[in-house]
Amino acid sequence: MEKQGRIRSRGIEVNTMIILDASGFNKEPHDLIDDRLAFIEAVRSASIAPVNGIAPTKKMCAAIFQIMKDEGSLELIMASYQLLTELDKHFPRVYASIVEKSESPSPGSVLELVVVEEAWSPFIFGSDCEREDDNRNSGSLDFSGFEILIQDLAKVAVGRKIEEFETKYLRSMVLLQYIFSVLQGDFLPRNSVFKENMDWNLLTVSLLNILLGSRRISYKDLIKGCLSIICEMSHLHAELSDDMTLPKSSAAELFKSCDTDLAISFPEVRKCVFTALQKFLLMAMELDASRKKADTLGLTTRADGVRTPVVEIIQDELTYNGDAISPFFQVFNEPKWKMEIIVQYFQKYIAKPSVRTRRTSEPIDDATFDGVLKCFSNINSVKSITKKISIEVAQLLLAHGFQAYLSLSFQHSAEGNYKSKEDVKDNSMAEVCKNIISAFMNLRRIDEHVEILPFGKEALFTAATILSTKS
Repeated sequence: MEKQGRIRSRGIEVNTMIILDASGFNKEPHDLIDDRLAFIEAVRSASIAPVNGIAPTKKMCAAIFQIMKDEGSLELIMASYQLLTELDKHFPRVYASIVEKSESPSPGSVLELVVVEEAWSPFIFGSDCEREDDNRNSGSLDFSGFEILIQDLAKVAVGRKIEEFETKYLRSMVLLQYIFSVLQGDFLPRNSVFKENMDWNLLTVSLLNILLGSRRISYKDLIKGCLSIICEMSHLHAELSDDMTLPKSSAAELFKSCDTDLAISFPEVRKCVFTALQKFLLMAMELDASRKKADTLGLTTRADGVRTPVVEIIQDELTYNGDAISPFFQVFNEPKWKMEIIVQYFQKYIAKPSVRTRRTSEPIDDATFDGVLKCFSNINSVKSITKKISIEVAQLLLAHGFQAYLSLSFQHSAEGNYKSKEDVKDNSMAEVCKNIISAFMNLRRIDEHVEILPFGKEALFTAATILSTKS
């Protein structure tokens, strides 16, 4: 049966690839576009439409990816992206499967990882020559190409050169979005199974771990590039509408010289890439957390190397670029990691005990948001902290930290099983609300002329409202 499936798949490959091979060099551009659209539809009809569709071959997938990577037609870019995304859902390369273990001492179901070794991947590995040939002649991308893609988008985002918006820019955004979805589809099931059986090897061979550990990329520059794009793109939230109509603000002027279809597509594509970038950072943070767990259990080796945690890189970037704090936390809305970044940021500026004993090897109180707030309840501690960071930055971090705390608290209440470093169930909500108000009041005591930022006022209003309902 498996052999028959391979024969049938090979037959489909021959029939569909003929469409591309017949394109010729003398055809008009619109005829070439029609040929490629016909090829994409043929693959969809053979693999997606039937109930028992056959997975396309590597050659067919590579051809679809090549179309998305190199074509200048918006219709082809979006059609190839949609088809590849659907194929990944129908024929996953990696997935977790529940298996019944009746022969084990304690029968029951366990989670096992299934990897389709023969499946196509947009990433390539090999020697320099092989990489050059594959990048030039087939639909593939090496890790250095991925880094260049991030860097190019970062330059455009920082330069705010939307007036130069063209198909090439949108194609890069769509390509980046697809690459992130591939990394996510490979990492999430591996991480789920790792959490159950603590097999670190499952994650060492993940695309994400290989990418971040590759010597062919600058790992820190890659993360900084993602952070830069997120911060710069956040400025466009107020300028670009999220619907499929042209924005009415001054940003609409930037699209006057653009193709209408491109201008209409941009807000939605930008929104999706914006989300994908955050998911990428979150995956990297989860990988760091799993690696830390593996280190604790003695599962890692020297071959795993040393890598600075993503949270530390982000925290350092925010430390040296205070202007990025507000835009970053406005859009980075995962409460667990938002809290982690904010607590670590404050820990750099909170005075530590000069004498350490054996007991101090345990987690110290300021390693949680509740501990940070207690430090802000002491006027001398507040003076010490604000000598190193501005009162405006302290306000932003306290307000966003309170927002993350509330999200974690509500999440814990809804699910009943949430666990994290910030153990919200052991903290009194009323006490935290009192401490957040006290922290802002102490900031005012240091400088009576300081103005409470709008987001800080929202935090104070929320805290006061919660306290009034509990009194």
